[in-house]
Amino acid sequence: MLTIKNLNAWYGTSHILQNVSLDVQRGEVVSLLGRNGAGKTTTIKSVMGLLKKTSGEVSFKGVNLLGLAAHQRFGLGLAYVPEERRIVPGMTVLENLRLGIVASGKMAQEKDIIDRIAETFPRLKERLGQTAVTMSGGEQQMLAIARATAADPDMILLDEPSEGIMPVLVDEMFELFQQLKRQGKTILLVEQSVEAALGISDRAYVLDQGGIVYTERADAMLADPEIQERYCAV
Repeated sequence: MLTIKNLNAWYGTSHILQNVSLDVQRGEVVSLLGRNGAGKTTTIKSVMGLLKKTSGEVSFKGVNLLGLAAHQRFGLGLAYVPEERRIVPGMTVLENLRLGIVASGKMAQEKDIIDRIAETFPRLKERLGQTAVTMSGGEQQMLAIARATAADPDMILLDEPSEGIMPVLVDEMFELFQQLKRQGKTILLVEQSVEAALGISDRAYVLDQGGIVYTERADAMLADPEIQERYCAV
C-alpha cells in the first residue's frame, strides 16, 4: 500500500534522511523505531508532504506522492496524527470531530460517522459536549486519532501517540490500535514505547542516524533485547 524507496529529506542544509526504504502492506501495523533524532518524525512528515525538500520515491496505492500537496495526499486516504495533537481551543469534542468530517467532505454522513467514532472511542462518547482542551493529554490524543479516522482513511500515520500520557491510558490507546487493526485499518506507527509498539505490530523497521539499519518481524524483534538496547534505548 505504501512504498518508500531511497527517500532523502533535508531541513535547510541538514541531510536528515538518507536513502530510507520501507513498505507497509494493506492491513498491517508497522512500527518505525529508533532513538530520538533518528529521523522517524521526518519520515512521517515526508510521506505527508510536510517538508520542502525531499527526493526519492514515495507511492501510496500505486500513486506517486512526491509533488502532491498534503491535502491531496489526505484525499487519497492518508491520515496523519502529529505528536502535538492540534486540538482546537474553545471547541468541544464534537466540534473537533466535525472538523475531520468537514475535511473529508462527508458532512451528509455526519451522524453515522459520529456514531461509529463513539462506538470505537467510548471514552469520547461520554465527553462530546466537553471543551476538548479540558480533557487529559491521553484523552486529547484519542480525540486527535478519532478526528483522523472521521474520513475513514485507508492508512493512518501515528507520530508518538503515547508521548506524555499516563500508563493506564497508554494501555487503553494500544488496545484501540488493535481494534482499528481488526477493522482493517493500516497503520504506520512511530513510537518510543518499544514493547507496546511491537506488541501490536506485524513488522518493524529501526532508523538510526537517518537510515534504516534493521528490519524484522515484530515478534522476533520483541524477543531480541540486544537490538532494542542497541538502537531503541532513549
